[in-house]
Amino acid sequence: MVSENLEQVKANIEAACKRVGRDPKDVRLVAVSKTKPISLIEEAIEAGQDTFGENKVQEMCDKMEVLPENIKWHMIGHLQRNKVKYIAGKVELIHSVDSIRLAKQISDEAQKQSIEIPVLLEVNVAREESKFGFFTEETEDACREISKMPGIRVKGLMTSAPFVENAEDNRKYFKKLYELAVDIQSKNIDNISMRELSMGMTGDYVVAVEEGATIVRVGTGIFGSR
Repeated sequence: MVSENLEQVKANIEAACKRVGRDPKDVRLVAVSKTKPISLIEEAIEAGQDTFGENKVQEMCDKMEVLPENIKWHMIGHLQRNKVKYIAGKVELIHSVDSIRLAKQISDEAQKQSIEIPVLLEVNVAREESKFGFFTEETEDACREISKMPGIRVKGLMTSAPFVENAEDNRKYFKKLYELAVDIQSKNIDNISMRELSMGMTGDYVVAVEEGATIVRVGTGIFGSR
């Protein structure tokens, strides 16, 4: 089941890219493996998937211990400052930097370990009360502040769009995040890149790809519902 689902998701990404004249190689698929058993993740690895997203530090660390070392892990959930030390240097990308204080903690940890930690800033484009992240109008200032912190490298932006029945309803949020990234990129802030846009999940990743996503985070579409 997992391998068929993976194939279907990849085909959907390819078709979306074709429609808007993008290269499918520019879109990365993160398989969201939170709450999923090792056996299902192994099926995905068997089918060629090498990048997985988790939203809880403990669960991610447990899985890292038993799964192959060449797996790339992305932290996609809300990250508490006191948990940064457990994943610093172990994850390929932290998607969910949602405050200056968290960025500072990541910077401190990076300096301790003499490493660079790549991150995305989480933007609450739809201004949902239940979601974390910077508001659109705060994001540039946050970039400027974080750009001065050693060891932390902003690679782009991330958003979690609202849960909707119709994916088209989220197109405006993806468009807005893309425009924000273009705007920030044009300011040429030191140590800040807007190369990555992490947006789109199982219900709306096709629309997100059409609007410029470079990373999509798909869980249910690959592993089935919980």
